[in-house]
Amino acid sequence: MFARVFSAILDGLEGEIIEVETGLLSGITSFSIVGLTDKAIQESKERITLALKSIGSKPPLKFNRKTVVNLAPADIKKEGSYLDLGIAISFLAASKQININLDKKILFLGELSLDGNLRKIKGALPIILSLEKYFDEIYLPEENLNEVKYLKTEKLFLFKNLREVIDHLERRNIKERFVPQEFSYEEKLEDISFIKISDYILRALLISASGRHNLLLYGPPGTGKTLIAKNLVNLLPSLNYEESLEVTSIYSAGGETLNDFIYRPPFRSPHHSASPVSILGGGQNPKPGEISLAHRGVLFLDELPEFRRDILEGLREPLESGEITVARAKKTIKYPAKFLFIGAYNPCPCGYYGDPEKECTCSPADIRRYRKKISGPILDRIDMLINVPRMKGEDVLKEDLRDYKDIVEKIKEMKEIQIRRQGKYNSEIEPKEIKKYCKMDEKAEELLKKSIDRLKISIRAVHKIIKIAKTISDLEKRDIIKAEDIGEAIQYRIKEE
Repeated sequence: MFARVFSAILDGLEGEIIEVETGLLSGITSFSIVGLTDKAIQESKERITLALKSIGSKPPLKFNRKTVVNLAPADIKKEGSYLDLGIAISFLAASKQININLDKKILFLGELSLDGNLRKIKGALPIILSLEKYFDEIYLPEENLNEVKYLKTEKLFLFKNLREVIDHLERRNIKERFVPQEFSYEEKLEDISFIKISDYILRALLISASGRHNLLLYGPPGTGKTLIAKNLVNLLPSLNYEESLEVTSIYSAGGETLNDFIYRPPFRSPHHSASPVSILGGGQNPKPGEISLAHRGVLFLDELPEFRRDILEGLREPLESGEITVARAKKTIKYPAKFLFIGAYNPCPCGYYGDPEKECTCSPADIRRYRKKISGPILDRIDMLINVPRMKGEDVLKEDLRDYKDIVEKIKEMKEIQIRRQGKYNSEIEPKEIKKYCKMDEKAEELLKKSIDRLKISIRAVHKIIKIAKTISDLEKRDIIKAEDIGEAIQYRIKEE
C-alpha cells in the first residue's frame, strides 16, 4: 500500500518541491516521518492524527501496520508546517480511505488544525509564483486569500478544511477555481506641508525621490532630519502590479501578517540596537531582513554612526547591486534589496559641531572617533549629502503654500519616463550603460573633467554624479545633460562643514 503526492517548502524566495511518499508495511503499529525534518514536521503526526479523527477517518495508529512517510529529496532540510495537508492526503490514499486520481499533478499546501481545518501558511505567494508552472492544480488554505487575491493564475483552489479537499478530490463536491481580483487600490495623498524645509532641501528630495538616489541628511539635533526621512516615502508613487507582487512575496516569506497586497512603497526604520541578522537577513532558518523588507521602498537608518560597523559594511553589496547574498554553511540565498537609502546623523556626539549658534562641547578626538564610524566606502556609495541647518523662528511658523500634489505627480511622471527609457531608475543604470543613457554636451563633459581633477572624485562618485545629473536633466525635460546639471549634481556630493 503506497501513495505519493506533492507538497513544497520555502527556500529563500523560491519554492522547493517535496514528494510526500507514504507506505504501509506489516509490523509493529507505528507512525514515522523521515527525510531530514525539523520539530514542526515531527509534531505534525499529532495534528494529522486528530485532524483525521475529526473527519471520521482512521488515523495511522488505528491500523495494524507500520506507517512510514518519506519526504524526498531526503538530503534537503524540511521546516515548517507546509506539509501537513500533503501528508494527510498521502496517508489517506495509501490506506485506501480515499480514491483519487494521482496521475494529475497537484500541489498540496496547508497546516492542519486539530479539528481538520486548514490554517494559513507563510510564504504561500512566493511558493506559488515559483512552482505554478510544474503543476496542474494547487490547493491552498482559504486563510491565505488576502495575499493571493490578485495572483493571475487558473490553477489555484482554496479550501477551508480537510473534508472539503477530500470531497473535491473524490468529485463529490467540486470546488470552484480561484478567480483573481482585478489589481486596484485607492490612491491617498498624505499632507506633508507640516514639514518645514527650505527650497534647497525640497529640491534635493525631489531629485532623490525621482531617480531613487541615496540620501544622507546631517546637521544639528532637532532640525527635522528624521521627520523629512519618515515622510519622503509619502512622495513616492504607488507600486505597479509586478512591483507589488515582488514586495508582497518578500513579506509573505518573512512571515509578516498580510491583510492585503502591498501597493505602497514600504518604509523600514530599524533601531540602531538591532542585530545584523534582523537588518541584513539570514539566521538559522534564513529570512529576509529589514533591507529586503524595504525593497521598492525606503530604508531609513537614524543616528547612522550608532549602528554596528558590521551592519554598515554589510550595506555595501545591496547599495551597489540591489540584492543581498546570505551565505550559510549548507546554502546560499539571495534576497532582493532595491531600496532608497536615507541616513541621518549629527556632525559630532553632542550634535553642535559647526553650529553658528551653539558651541560644540566635543574634543577633536571625540569628533574623529565619531566620524570614523561611517567608513569612506559607505560614504562613497551615498549619492547625495544634504546639510539640514536650523531654521529661523519666522520660517518655522510660516505657512507652507507649496502644492505637494504637484510634486507627487512630478515624481510619478519621472518614474514613467525612466522605466520607458531604460526599464529602471536612473540610480540603477550600470556603469557600462552610462554612455548610452546619459549623454552630455561638451561643456558638461569639460566641467566634469575639471571637477574630477580638482575635487579628487572617485570613479564610483563620478558615475553617481552623472546619474544625478541625468535625473536633473529629466526634471528639466532635457535629453542631453548640460553643464548646469553637472554643477548641481556635484554640489550634492560636496559635504559642507
